[in-house]
Amino acid sequence: MFVADDPTVAVSELAAAITGTPPTVLDVRWRLTGSPGRTDYVAGHLPGAVFVDLDTELCGPPGAGGRHPLPEPAELQSALRAAGVRTGHPVVVYDAGDGAAAARAWWTLRWAGHRPTWVLDGGYPAWLAAGLPVTAEVPTPPPGDITVRPGGLPVLDADAAGRLPTAGGLLIDVRAPERFRGEREPVDPVAGHIPGAVNLPTTQHLDGTGRLRDADTVRDRFAEVGLRPDDPVAAYCGSGVTAAHTVLALHRAGRTDAALYVGSWSEWITDPDRPVQR
Repeated sequence: MFVADDPTVAVSELAAAITGTPPTVLDVRWRLTGSPGRTDYVAGHLPGAVFVDLDTELCGPPGAGGRHPLPEPAELQSALRAAGVRTGHPVVVYDAGDGAAAARAWWTLRWAGHRPTWVLDGGYPAWLAAGLPVTAEVPTPPPGDITVRPGGLPVLDADAAGRLPTAGGLLIDVRAPERFRGEREPVDPVAGHIPGAVNLPTTQHLDGTGRLRDADTVRDRFAEVGLRPDDPVAAYCGSGVTAAHTVLALHRAGRTDAALYVGSWSEWITDPDRPVQR
């Protein structure tokens, strides 16, 4: 239906697809603070799209594992089946435009063993900008039959993330530079970063319209922070959401082996014995 080795799909491609045999479309709009994404969904969404809540359905409850830990497989399977996700049937996820929540949904589906899955490039704003129709009608999808099989994408725990920079790998902190440096921390109670990590904000992989930059440009950005073709590579952020967008960008750059440290900084700092660099 779409390009198999590209993690994103253009608005024009999705618009053409939903007039034929449509993919399953998931609305995962989400905010770190403020009103929940479901409010936006109820006001208007892509035709046929089903809302899935990032906090409560695609992630586990916050705690020692961070603010957005991995979900329990059985609970994730139930949520995805309720949204109509079927084994082997294409899924397209979209968010409010920056791609972070959609990337985490894409990553979670891929981790759960679902193929094929794409992110709508530019999200809901790109759909609106193209003058395409939206609706407030909430569909009732037929039940899906997906079986969640964890392990479809690589994951690092805290110990593995801490070892990576000293083991010849590249650990990328995708947060804003001032958070990486420990000068400002608006979310978590401790400022700083994991020792040995390099900083490459995931926003640098977006163009001015919220779309993912082309593969060569993305590849160049990773090379600038020291990524070599055979180096192990992983990404982390505050809670494993925006880092999933960097994993998406790494996939566009050809690094489908890129790992996500899901617990990220919000898990790292729960253990006072873990070192912090500023």
